[in-house]
Amino acid sequence: WEQGRRMVTIIDPHIKRDDNYYIHKEATASSVYIKDSSGKKDYDGWCWPGSSSYLDFTNERVRNWWADQFSYDRYKGSTPSLFTWNDMNEPSVFNGPEVSMQKDLLNLNGEEHREWHNLYGMLFHRATGEGQIKRSVDENTRPFVLSRAFFAGSQKYGAIWTGDNGAEWSHLEVASPMLLSLNVGALSFVGADVGGFFGNPDAELMTRWMQAGAYQPFFRGHAHHDAKRREPWMFGEETMHRLRNAAMARYALLPFWYTVFHEAGVTGMPVMRMMWMHYPNTAELFATDDQYLIGSDLLVKPVTAAGVTETTVSFPTADIWYDVDTLEMIPTEGADDGIAAITVPSDIDKIPVYQRGGSVLTRKLRLRRSARLMIGDPYTLFIALNKAGQAGGTLYMDDEETFAHERKDEFAEAQFSANLGGDGTITNKVTVGAGWTENVAELLDQRTIERIVIMGISRPPTKISVGDSDVEFIFNESSKVLVIRKPEVSALSDWDMIVTMG
Repeated sequence: WEQGRRMVTIIDPHIKRDDNYYIHKEATASSVYIKDSSGKKDYDGWCWPGSSSYLDFTNERVRNWWADQFSYDRYKGSTPSLFTWNDMNEPSVFNGPEVSMQKDLLNLNGEEHREWHNLYGMLFHRATGEGQIKRSVDENTRPFVLSRAFFAGSQKYGAIWTGDNGAEWSHLEVASPMLLSLNVGALSFVGADVGGFFGNPDAELMTRWMQAGAYQPFFRGHAHHDAKRREPWMFGEETMHRLRNAAMARYALLPFWYTVFHEAGVTGMPVMRMMWMHYPNTAELFATDDQYLIGSDLLVKPVTAAGVTETTVSFPTADIWYDVDTLEMIPTEGADDGIAAITVPSDIDKIPVYQRGGSVLTRKLRLRRSARLMIGDPYTLFIALNKAGQAGGTLYMDDEETFAHERKDEFAEAQFSANLGGDGTITNKVTVGAGWTENVAELLDQRTIERIVIMGISRPPTKISVGDSDVEFIFNESSKVLVIRKPEVSALSDWDMIVTMG
């Protein structure tokens, strides 16, 4: 727990019909199972344990009963670091029609399965999440529940993945369109199994899938038990470094991901966005589903074929774009409603990812063994200037674990802005929730900014200062990148930085 590591184990909706199994015994006595078509007997289907019955999650009493099973004194061996993955919850029945339940089975209210089939997985997901909340002190720890089945509203209860894919290039290629479709439907916390579930990815496919997965909302590896081992070190040292770099890019961007997820939770805007969402006047982008935006500010074009060394990216010319690795501007020209189709290098070490000019992204570059261990680490701001030399961006902050941000207003939101084409300032204006107002001074050192990287600045400044103190900086003439070091400011306080140009 102290290391921030968490375990996620599978719990399915089918219960083994064994009177020596306490869950089945209590479920039978409590009459919480789906009935057969007569409504008189508990349904008996076949799944992983063999003969199984299925809980009726359409019933509130049953959902409450299930949630109670997650209390630490009932769920043997469970701890606060144990979370859940709901699988087989369509529901899957091996000996049923279309590998599911007969349509005329009855729930406890006498309604046929055909009426609530699509709701079942979501309601199981919901009850499991409610159980994780109920088990915690003051019901104040956020749950994590991953689900295979879902419905409209599942985004309220947890993450979704796209099911049992294969270790094939075509399955990597189709992952982005699938995830974009789900995001358009407001299901943002979604992902595809990295490397494919069935089969054995080679080093190239595994590398490309890790690179793509690192820029998709839910990021995990998963494989069938008959597949070969695929830990990063199994592919040789060279590939291991590439896989590590992909994971490192993901972890560095966690403050940005957290902010975009917060936006999704508050506004409903998806995390992973079709290009047309931000460029509705650019008709050439309407059908584009092989590249996408994370939030409004990162453009991602995964490589989804073998042997690729170059990729053509459609850059909206309404904005300018910067390569996130080189930090250099991509030369694009055109009308505000057009695109520039540019072929960019994309060998095995490179996934094309670009930051939009006019944005400010936040990263943490001191990578550790878990996100939890990074919570007090300093931020680095990446400022990508637009054509006017301006940029803006938001950083959302809370304790990343409890519901205090909702119940006690314990949160803050930093609003960064840069105007280097005008008055030569970089500023931060912070909105602090009422719950953090009194102790914000104690939190300043946990939210420091150690570095500011500015892309697209035409010439070096002569001086940079915060208050009465000068700040150290380095300017790269060839890349047009300015790095401000140790500004000694916090994301939790208002400040103005003056950039004096020569």
